[in-house]
Amino acid sequence: MLIDGHGRKVNYLRISVTERCNFRCQYCMPEKPFSWVPRENLLSFEELFVFIKVAIDEGVNKIRITGGEPLLREDLDRFVKMIHDYKPDIDLALTTNGFLLAETASRLKDAGLKRINISIDSLKPEVAAKIAQKDVLDKVLAGVEKSLEVGFGVKVNMVPLKGINEDEILDVMEYAKARGMTIRYIEYMENVHAKAGLKGLSGKEILSKIKERYVIRKVGREGSSPAFNYITDDGYKFGIIDPHKHDFCEDCNRIRLTAEGFLIPCLYFDEAMSIAKAVKEGDIEAAGEVLKEVLRNKPEKNRWSEDEGEESSRAFYETGG
Repeated sequence: MLIDGHGRKVNYLRISVTERCNFRCQYCMPEKPFSWVPRENLLSFEELFVFIKVAIDEGVNKIRITGGEPLLREDLDRFVKMIHDYKPDIDLALTTNGFLLAETASRLKDAGLKRINISIDSLKPEVAAKIAQKDVLDKVLAGVEKSLEVGFGVKVNMVPLKGINEDEILDVMEYAKARGMTIRYIEYMENVHAKAGLKGLSGKEILSKIKERYVIRKVGREGSSPAFNYITDDGYKFGIIDPHKHDFCEDCNRIRLTAEGFLIPCLYFDEAMSIAKAVKEGDIEAAGEVLKEVLRNKPEKNRWSEDEGEESSRAFYETGG
């Protein structure tokens, strides 16, 4: 069992397999050129798997694969199968923008992937293109339909932005609801890599728009999830992730691993330790020691709040959000 320096059980590993992305979303990396980390700087799937086995053996039972856009990493289904074959009952999920899902969903399902989170910020082609700086909507929606067809559990993530897609909060909910998908609204997370002047809606503002159509009641958090859940009067459950609060930090159960081998204790912290040398040398004991040190240094709460007005310098495309 993995326990951090504040007595919290850690059983959730998020793995960013690439920082590359085929979108340039305004809230993430709008000005970053279409370049990528040299292949030799990335850990191979086999090297990542050295650490994953250590983490699983120590009690990790939930893994989420992220990016950048993880489906840009060639043969991702092979990596999924490596993890699934080692621990078939592991909760193995993927976060994606959905653009390449129509072509890859079947292979990922066969490899052992169980769940997918897909970003849908708009159902209007021109608005989706404005946010992603690319014509994306048709392929994303095709990816959603294919994922449902092959039997994935699917959640939708939406980042509501003032003056851009705030009028679609209910439309995206209805789209998800009609297909049996849960939606989670994510408050825009201020960061130095986003487009200047971008403003998100607060949780209260999001709820106000939903209340125009529904009577809702609070459900609360489930376990260590950062989402605070609500249910509509007709029984549909949705969530809001408010990263400005610290209330979900007290139950935080996760650590993050980047494609280059940096183990990160908290999304909003810049501190990290590298496992790259250990896994390249196949030194399982050394990798385990790095893991223990990162857990000892895991902060009690993030240092980013609405009141403090702090922007994170961490590139979310490196850590998977």
